Amino acid sequence: MPLMLRRTHPLLCRRSLLAAFFLGLALLASPAAVLAQTADQDADQTADQANQTVVQTEAQPSLQPDTRSGSIDEYWDMVETPPAPEIEDVTVEPDTALLILDIEERTCNAERRPRCLDTVPRIAKLMDKARETGITVVYSVTTKGSIRTILDPVKPHPGEIVVGSSVDKFWNTNLESYLNRRRIKNVIITGTAAHGAVLHTATAAGFRGMHIILPVDCISAEDLYAEQATVELLLTGPATRGKVTITRSDRMTFPAE
Repeated sequence: MPLMLRRTHPLLCRRSLLAAFFLGLALLASPAAVLAQTADQDADQTADQANQTVVQTEAQPSLQPDTRSGSIDEYWDMVETPPAPEIEDVTVEPDTALLILDIEERTCNAERRPRCLDTVPRIAKLMDKARETGITVVYSVTTKGSIRTILDPVKPHPGEIVVGSSVDKFWNTNLESYLNRRRIKNVIITGTAAHGAVLHTATAAGFRGMHIILPVDCISAEDLYAEQATVELLLTGPATRGKVTITRSDRMTFPAE
């Protein structure tokens, strides 16, 4: 049977063609639109995550406590060791005195303070150099000591001054007047205990305007912490800050050398 073709009205044809045309445009544009929409969603999600991270960071409490208040025992395990001091070369000036503090039997022995015995040969070497070059040498003993109790390697020579006092060798002695008569401006502090006679006599010297030379291999205590603390306190203490030179006995040169 032959096909029957019906004639369509021209206006309907034009409308159908236009509808098909716009439908094709929509289909062509849809991938780009989808991509743009996806990109916008990704950007929004990234921004939300960043904002959330900032909020979480701001809300997280600091791991470091506020140490402006409270008792030291609360932070005892948090205290950091200060950096090691710079060891400097020293040329000893004529207006310097060597102080040898409390190197005696009851304070410098293997039972009570074995580290002290290790310093004695170095102190004795400084003593010999001081005597050879005309540098003043002063000795001290504890309130229970005497010239006889000073260890033999650093025994005073006749005419050399010995003062007896507690930890501050300026207190209730003639040490200040003796040093002033000799116009001493610098003192080399050696001896034991680091946190006793060394710390307090050096502080007293700094209070009187003297410069302190501290050979750290010539001071001693029962333990390393006391020696370390002594050095730090002298470097930072109100009476001695800016008046201390940290050195070693082998870094010191005497006038005639």
